[in-house]
Amino acid sequence: MQPLEAGEPLRIGAYRLLGRLGAGGMGRVYLGRSAGGRTVAVKVVHPHFALDEQFRARFRREVDAARRIGAQWTAPVLDADPDAPVPWVATGYVAGPPLSAAVTEHGPLPEQAVRTLGAGLAEALAAVHGQGLIHRDVKPSNVLLALDGPRLIDFGIARAIDATASLTSTGVSVGSPGYMAPEQIRGLEISGAADVFSLGAVLAYAATGAAPFLGDSSAVLLYKVVHEEPELGDLEGGLREVIASCLAKNPAHRPTPAELARQLAPGGAAASVAAGWLPGPLVREVSRSAVALLDLEPQEAPPQSGPVPFSNASFGFNGAAALGVFGPPVDPPPTAAPTPPPYPPTTGAGGVPEQRGPDSRFAVTMSADSRPGEHRGRRLSCTVALAVAGALAAVTVGSAFLLDLMPGGGAKDNADHGAATPPAATSSAEPSSPADSATGSPEQVTEVPKGFLGTWKGPLTEKTNGQPHGTLTAVFEEGKKGADVVRMNTTISTLGVEVSCNSIASLTSGTDKELTLRERADPDRPSTAGLCTTNVDDVHFGRAADGTLRFRSDERGAGLPYGTLTRSGG
Repeated sequence: MQPLEAGEPLRIGAYRLLGRLGAGGMGRVYLGRSAGGRTVAVKVVHPHFALDEQFRARFRREVDAARRIGAQWTAPVLDADPDAPVPWVATGYVAGPPLSAAVTEHGPLPEQAVRTLGAGLAEALAAVHGQGLIHRDVKPSNVLLALDGPRLIDFGIARAIDATASLTSTGVSVGSPGYMAPEQIRGLEISGAADVFSLGAVLAYAATGAAPFLGDSSAVLLYKVVHEEPELGDLEGGLREVIASCLAKNPAHRPTPAELARQLAPGGAAASVAAGWLPGPLVREVSRSAVALLDLEPQEAPPQSGPVPFSNASFGFNGAAALGVFGPPVDPPPTAAPTPPPYPPTTGAGGVPEQRGPDSRFAVTMSADSRPGEHRGRRLSCTVALAVAGALAAVTVGSAFLLDLMPGGGAKDNADHGAATPPAATSSAEPSSPADSATGSPEQVTEVPKGFLGTWKGPLTEKTNGQPHGTLTAVFEEGKKGADVVRMNTTISTLGVEVSCNSIASLTSGTDKELTLRERADPDRPSTAGLCTTNVDDVHFGRAADGTLRFRSDERGAGLPYGTLTRSGG
């Protein structure tokens, strides 16, 4: 959680604000407290939505419907004001991390926890569908893990924005690549079965630590969702069968939420939660966050420093994508400081600050490992890549795919939605080691082999979630063991979003076919502040028989990225 900045409100409706949880493509999220002491998450929409009367009308209807859901496994909608200068909605605050962050930090959940998770979310979807609603965006970052059970979040605003866009654009569909149902990707009419497909993908991710559909680009990823079977790894037994049934291509072949809940937890999710459902490390993390929450007090006045631009997506240093994520507050380290805005703020409707400038970029806060004037970083945080996908949304217009959240995507579907022509072949299979693709001499080298020298470039994929991870450029130079021999740059640059992470690596070991290097932030090349990891981890490069270079990173904080690079410039 970040402190309130100059120009931000101290109160929204009846709620005193404790701090800013973050912001995303839909709005800004604050942690607040009612006069009676209840802690809430207050989401304020972006000002440009407030100018759309269709959005306001839809927002009012969606919030009213969300209030009626009343499911045990959702964050309840407590209050809202769709008629405010800038509309807002308050939901119950859930003291627990998003599933995406929990799996990235602690690895896959044990089977019983996955079953409890699935049963709770299925019961939540049954309540949602019972109100005639479809969530449309069930994904790991919209699932929170609390001690008293899972919660499905992000109701109201997301559906209102989705529906408003549909009123003005033909065939618009909102969702997240890899978690959208095939019929949703095709732009066909969807039902509650689409949510069940998304839930199946979420459970596969929770159980294996990787998304069931992996691809080097959004186009490849979407093609696999529509035409190929899911990758469920080592998942076995009844849990595998249940998850596979949710991921059926035909909506009619998927279980209903009620059936799914019974299959996963015959005694009900509540009974499983009561028996203790989270593994020990997560219990300790959630408990610490809940205790820290008790010490928070409303700010009398925000500090006088530049605000995070309201009109752009922003993300806190803690790695949780703030878009729709009402996770636990984490106090920033004392060395953390906000990054000054690129241009002076102005005040919009309701006293909420706006930003206007020559371009649209990520506005960020300083990362935990950064200091003013030292914007260093290595590789894109895996949660940042997820947040990029969520903030930009996955939008299909008619039959044209506009889901290239990362460079290198692009595909078209046939008009009759029949067998689509697959995108250009790219390797999405992560090698267990570079040697899988090239056999070489076992003799250890003391310097970089000549076959590695030069510039290499290619797209990356995160193993932990299957999302694209931007484009990696690696420049190898001559050098001996222990010396810095490669400079790397990982970039995302699309739809007005530009993130650049720079690193350098020293040779630690290798043969003439594969090298292991120690990667760290490049001290001479600044990275995009707050959006790049700063850990020191090993990376591996392996020369393949086809002349390409296979790359993989051991850095879990970046999502264990991997990919295939080709030589650039000959």
